[in-house]
Amino acid sequence: MPEVPEVEALREFLDGHLVGKEVARVLPLSINVLKTYDPPLTALEGATVSGIERHGKWLDIVAGDSGLHLVIHLARAGWLRWKDEFPATPPRPGKGPLALRTVLTGGDGFDLTEAGTTKRLAVHLVRCPFEVPAVASLGPDPLDESFDRDALAALLAGERRQLKGALRDQRLIAGIGNAYSDEILHAAKMSPFKPVQNLTDDEITVLHDAMRTTLNSAIERSRGVAAGRLKAEKKSGLRVHGRAGETCPVCGDTIRSVAFADSSLQYCPTCQTGGKPLADRRTSRFLK
Repeated sequence: MPEVPEVEALREFLDGHLVGKEVARVLPLSINVLKTYDPPLTALEGATVSGIERHGKWLDIVAGDSGLHLVIHLARAGWLRWKDEFPATPPRPGKGPLALRTVLTGGDGFDLTEAGTTKRLAVHLVRCPFEVPAVASLGPDPLDESFDRDALAALLAGERRQLKGALRDQRLIAGIGNAYSDEILHAAKMSPFKPVQNLTDDEITVLHDAMRTTLNSAIERSRGVAAGRLKAEKKSGLRVHGRAGETCPVCGDTIRSVAFADSSLQYCPTCQTGGKPLADRRTSRFLK
């Protein structure tokens, strides 16, 4: 799933490719992709893109002259693919991964695609991005200048859950998902199952530093990368997430995994849990 670094890189890419251009048409090609009906997508025809904003993992394409916002969440398997030109034959709705096509008057534009059978990619056309409930409920952005160590401490005060879950909660902190929460906790040398209420003042400082360093480093790696190559760039830069069975680049231990119903986390026992493997929910019942 695209998280803060990839969505920020997409925002920068679109800022250079989309701003100042006129929308010719927007075509929804999947029955599930469009989540709003008023205003209709035809209201964007002839509008000029005035800016690209980001709200956590959400992209916000602003059509300034119309006062409209095309707000996009790429979900787990969605992506944005820039096209310098499109085929002459219009696409057929409901065929393949293509979910939505935006064509500019110059003939270029972008496609939104989504792999797999579970369709969660979401597009909203609204007059204000905060009309989208998930955007309105977002916590602060971890890259915002105001998000300092004390701001993080204030957010975590009173939390009674594990650190991994807290970092992934979009209502607490916007934009961090499964991959970068693993990377942040590895950099901070903290267990994903550590209770938030047990963090010391020094550990909160370490966690904040790891968060900012990890996310900013990922953005720097992604900056200037073409939209179509950002997924590969993300994967190449991850140290522990998605690398179960490989060697930890810090200590040389084997990276382990814990699986859940619809996701998994990865960590290094030596770096993060005092050398003790965490129980994997899939296999721990066989070890009793």
